[in-house]
Amino acid sequence: MTTLIKNGNVYLNGKFQTRDILIKKEKIQKIARHLPEKADRVIDASGKHIFPGFVDLHVHLRDPGQTYKEDIVSGTRAAAHGGFTSLCAMPNTDPVVDNIATVDYIQRRAKDLGSAKVYVIGAMTKKSEGLEISEMATMKSGGIVAVSDDGGCVQNAKLMLNCIRYATNFGLPLVVHAEDYNLAGKGQIHGGKVSSRLGLTGLPSLAEEVIVSRDIMLAENNDARLHIAHISTARSIEMVRQARERGAKISSEVTPHHLILTEEACLSFDTNTKMKPPLRTEEDRLACLEALRDGTIDCIATDHASHADFEKVREFDHAPFGIIGLETAFSALYHHLVKPGLLSLERLAEALTDAPARVLDLPPAMLKAGLPADLTIIDLEQQTHFSPENILSKSKNTPWLDQKLWGKVLYTFLDGRITWEDPDAQIS
Repeated sequence: MTTLIKNGNVYLNGKFQTRDILIKKEKIQKIARHLPEKADRVIDASGKHIFPGFVDLHVHLRDPGQTYKEDIVSGTRAAAHGGFTSLCAMPNTDPVVDNIATVDYIQRRAKDLGSAKVYVIGAMTKKSEGLEISEMATMKSGGIVAVSDDGGCVQNAKLMLNCIRYATNFGLPLVVHAEDYNLAGKGQIHGGKVSSRLGLTGLPSLAEEVIVSRDIMLAENNDARLHIAHISTARSIEMVRQARERGAKISSEVTPHHLILTEEACLSFDTNTKMKPPLRTEEDRLACLEALRDGTIDCIATDHASHADFEKVREFDHAPFGIIGLETAFSALYHHLVKPGLLSLERLAEALTDAPARVLDLPPAMLKAGLPADLTIIDLEQQTHFSPENILSKSKNTPWLDQKLWGKVLYTFLDGRITWEDPDAQIS
């Protein structure tokens, strides 16, 4: 099976260039101007943009154990709908991914039934309870790409130090959800003027910043690779910036919602604005955006966290934290940041493709002859309507529900096969 994509604006070497792409079987055969080859399928992508398949370092697929919220099949279908071809699955499933058997289950199920490549992140501690180091060595032999207790945070500094030393012995990066439980308490939203106005318990910035500071020092002292998940405060960002200037191996990610929304979104009491870390102040949001632009923040990750309707449609302080993001990420970022001129399309492309791949040493996410044909074709001049009927995730918990956003994914290719084709695509 061969596919020829003609006249697209292709993201190559940091910029968009008009090129044709020839795909044979699983790989890109050629990228050039005006390819004359015949193909089984020809797609005219004139006026459309072609990106490498997006890479998400932070996804909760809920499989095994919570498949009423999401599973590997539905989660990877949602990924394809959003232009993603590679996902890193977080370990807070039931049972927790703290052993090679669960790692193998996820990998086999994704390979057999998935619409995206799934890389497994193993738990840092057994059952992610923060009490005892997990079986990192065995899981590493089974193919995990990092360790994390995301969804939780190791509170004991001595144990965290041991985790850092142990993981570093096996070349495993550590992904940290930074939250001091004592400072966070029962916080529901960012601790500030909005929490006071709504009468909701505040979750202070300091709860994140104390752990970011601690873990940077521990990692730097041991020459370890530390990745700060869903960074959200200006002071956390400044600590990362200073550590990197010293040569520390510190990376970080930011979510679309922390780049676009602030605590003001919670004034509606919409539980789809409840996430952890919480939406912060406008100052924090602008700091996240500037750090993404200047490279202090390496990449964008969705923290896709699906919850069933019956869990989210309840009192704000009883609803779980988290929103879905795989399907809305590109359109929300393009609509709110790129189209108004706040972020370049090229930086957005990098932050969703090769930048996250480099953080965890995943295969390169770029368009190049000889590499797997993982790519997405997007029409920036069409809008996507994120109605419940159009969302492929099992869950619909997103603040962009029923909104129309610019930037529509028309096709997603994984290893040369189409995993998403928009029903209204009219370019072939």
